[in-house]
Amino acid sequence: MNTRARNRMLATAAVASVSALALAGCSSTGDAGGGDADGDVTLTITTFGTFGYDDLYKEYEELNPNVTIEATNIDTGGNARTDVFTKIGAGSGLSDIVAIEEGWLGAIMADAPDTFIDLRDHGIEDRKDDWLEWKYDQVTDPDGRVIGYGTDIGPSGICYNGAAFEAAGMPSDRESVAELLNGDWENYFAVGAEYTAKTGKAWYDHSGFVWNAMVNQLDEGYYTADGELNVEGNAELKERFELLGAATEGGQSAAQKAWDWNGGKSFVDGTFATFVCPGWMLGVVQGQVEAGGGDATTGWDFADVFPGGAANWGGAWLAVTESSKNQEAAAELANWLTQPEQQVKQSAAAGNFPSTIEAQETLAAEATPNEFFNGAPTGAILAERAKGVVAQFKGADDSVIQENVFGPALSALDRGETDTQGAWNAAIELLKKLVD
Repeated sequence: MNTRARNRMLATAAVASVSALALAGCSSTGDAGGGDADGDVTLTITTFGTFGYDDLYKEYEELNPNVTIEATNIDTGGNARTDVFTKIGAGSGLSDIVAIEEGWLGAIMADAPDTFIDLRDHGIEDRKDDWLEWKYDQVTDPDGRVIGYGTDIGPSGICYNGAAFEAAGMPSDRESVAELLNGDWENYFAVGAEYTAKTGKAWYDHSGFVWNAMVNQLDEGYYTADGELNVEGNAELKERFELLGAATEGGQSAAQKAWDWNGGKSFVDGTFATFVCPGWMLGVVQGQVEAGGGDATTGWDFADVFPGGAANWGGAWLAVTESSKNQEAAAELANWLTQPEQQVKQSAAAGNFPSTIEAQETLAAEATPNEFFNGAPTGAILAERAKGVVAQFKGADDSVIQENVFGPALSALDRGETDTQGAWNAAIELLKKLVD
């Protein structure tokens, strides 16, 4: 690894939450994996967020009695990024299989692709047509090396609390909500202003997640398609920031902390009414509601609509590390976990939306009601929301810009410590310190 690459990864780790280091303490800290003379093998895997793999691990162990899976799950993609980059910098400690998130895939591909094996050596090309073309292409480097099996993608809809809508005298059935919110972000914020005026309560949880959704929807986000930084002087980006800023200054943000909704209580007590929901976020919402003492009767639902049209937020891949002593067995497990049949099961467990075409078609056809979200056919809705989705190019520091540049600036705006222009200026200053 060259000095520039190592410095980039160490800097990335430094600006992210140091709590990931403690969270990662239960993951493998020596050589990844281990086998014995009888052919038994222990495979380590590190994921993050809500992957929905627990039952699949058990199923795989039952199908393969010689395999033991030791799984570590880190709470967020940002903390998982810190864990991975810290271990790459240290030259040890990575699991046999590592989940890579879309937001920091660019950093891996730019600086450390050799950390992970080329899956062409394990037959991934035979499965190329399983995935959406862009999903497979994202994890293929200029030399043709393929370093990850695609898990999910992040087509997005709107989660909303039907009880909160009713309290504001607004329609609460899914079809009417989809009609109400159909249109651009200006319409979304206009409806939010009406809701806030009627109830005195917030429309969305915090500005950061809304901003992430707004940026992901652009043809080019923080980077141009050819990898050039695309923030300062980007008129379209600034226009969207000002639109969000005006809504936040108008009281539409509940000023929650990213990934911290008062132990889930804010999802239960009516603190906010809507939430941007890529497929994988459905599991987060359910977990937060339950943590806050709520259940399916709390009123959360899922509408087939998203401001401005199709958008992708997130998605991941399973990569096998070069340091693994069980590369073949690890590749077999990662391959099995990402087969269409398993992706359908993963979606049922966590709400994640598959990246394989067959699994997507299954969810669209089955339209299984999700009892937690008022019987919404979440899989079928996500299949509809996935139409027209193409992932945006993510540069090497994309996740750093989202979390550590715009994150603090928008948090200050949420708390009323600055205005929209001040928040933008603060973000540009952070950009120059952390990225430029």
